[in-house]
Amino acid sequence: MTSSKTRPPISAYIRTKNEARLVAEVVRAALQVAREVIVVDSGSTDDTVRLAEEAGAKVISMDWLGTGKQKRAAEDLCEHPWLLDLDADEVIPAKLAAEIAALFQNGEPAHKIYALRMIIAPPVGEPWRHVDPDHRNKLYDSREIRMPDSAAWDQLDIPSGTQVPKLKTPIIHYAFTDIGFLLTKQERNMTQRAKSAPLKPLWQLRFRMIFGLPVYFLKRYILKGLFLKGAYGFSFAMTIAIGRWLKDVKMYERHHFEKKDGK
Repeated sequence: MTSSKTRPPISAYIRTKNEARLVAEVVRAALQVAREVIVVDSGSTDDTVRLAEEAGAKVISMDWLGTGKQKRAAEDLCEHPWLLDLDADEVIPAKLAAEIAALFQNGEPAHKIYALRMIIAPPVGEPWRHVDPDHRNKLYDSREIRMPDSAAWDQLDIPSGTQVPKLKTPIIHYAFTDIGFLLTKQERNMTQRAKSAPLKPLWQLRFRMIFGLPVYFLKRYILKGLFLKGAYGFSFAMTIAIGRWLKDVKMYERHHFEKKDGK
């Protein structure tokens, strides 16, 4: 690991709860380019805190506030204005660390936000480098933009007209250990979003519940190229589609629960 004084003035932050599986690797990889890593932990009962600290992170314990709110709280704990938003299963390769460092070679980067290409590393086979493309705005100047103050949404809302260059080297997303893990993760995330997002009209939810699942599946399987990954690509696309469909079902249920409670 390079000395912190030779790394760019970047703070990386990570939200955790029971992320012992990969948190140490994520922290060590982030410290290739960030001067500090802040881990905001919301009640882990496994070895997450110990492993993160041993890997070099500063760990802060905090009650869960919601997805965007937790990131804003993490932003406030960071020493440096340039921030790198990481999940506890996203690993920065050495080549990406070098690409990020090069942005700071002559002082402040030319732009205020940079997108990183995400590629999934499935538990079966090699990382999916040429399918399911996704870019996330993860490197940014917090003096110019902040994470949304939202319990349900945790991605940067980019001001109109802002240029967002895409870095070339991808970040590796170890998103799941098996399909059961992925389905549980989807169910948890969609439950939170269904609780916090503005309610859609009942007629629209009924329509989505009946017809939405094949649309969600085909968008992922065909448009994002997962058909190139055989049976496992099919299984992944179907699991993601089911998770998205569950959000509609849970929002439909929310209509009726709130009506029953007189809200």
